Amino acid sequence: MLHHPTVDKLHALRLSGMAAALAEQQAQEGIDRLGFEERLGLLVEREASQRESRQTTARLRRAKLKFSGASPEDIDYRTARGLDRALTARLLTCEWIRERQNLILVAPTGLGKSWLGCAFAVQACRQGFSACYLRVPKLSEELAIAHGSGRYARWLAQLAKTDLVILDDLAMTPLSDSARRDLLEVLDDRHGNRSTLATSQLAVDLWHDAIGEPTVADAILDRLVHNAHRITLAGESMRKTRSQLTAKSQSE
Repeated sequence: MLHHPTVDKLHALRLSGMAAALAEQQAQEGIDRLGFEERLGLLVEREASQRESRQTTARLRRAKLKFSGASPEDIDYRTARGLDRALTARLLTCEWIRERQNLILVAPTGLGKSWLGCAFAVQACRQGFSACYLRVPKLSEELAIAHGSGRYARWLAQLAKTDLVILDDLAMTPLSDSARRDLLEVLDDRHGNRSTLATSQLAVDLWHDAIGEPTVADAILDRLVHNAHRITLAGESMRKTRSQLTAKSQSE
């Protein structure tokens, strides 16, 4: 008779995981054979698991990833693109984020570098790190809005506290002078303090010319490249290959 009020009180205390687990226990045959500490342990474990799940969901929502459904478990190692399974496994431990190092993914279009970058970010969120996705070709526009609305300083401060920032499609299009300097501000705040993941279609050796303004480019690369792990992919576009396979299967 006391169980229903207890469940209500657990909900009132925002212990919904424990409340759900307690209700389930009452419906289980033989649950009374477990001792008090064992049953309490199961309740606490459920509450902790549910809270961790909610926190991960919140971190992923705030990250605003391009591919929010990218999962480390779905990484494709079968397609020939030069993805090293052992290196990827080490990076998925997120030790590089704990060490405040960077990660660079270089690949032609269609090889899944943005998806892979988001998969690393998803793993980071699962392990308790905060993340933020930025598409560099749109950075000038976003920064102009931030400057105009007076949010620029707050935006910089927020990025500086974010454990992992994803700079997608770096050096894909020319940056304005103000965007270059803003990017330098972001990386300067993060250098040695937080991790940055950059993706690009261009080889790192070509970034200097693509960024433009040699002095600023030197400073950006110094803060991004020198302590970075690198993954370089090559091969035929996965989108093209899958499109051909789909067309073939439909014609058979």
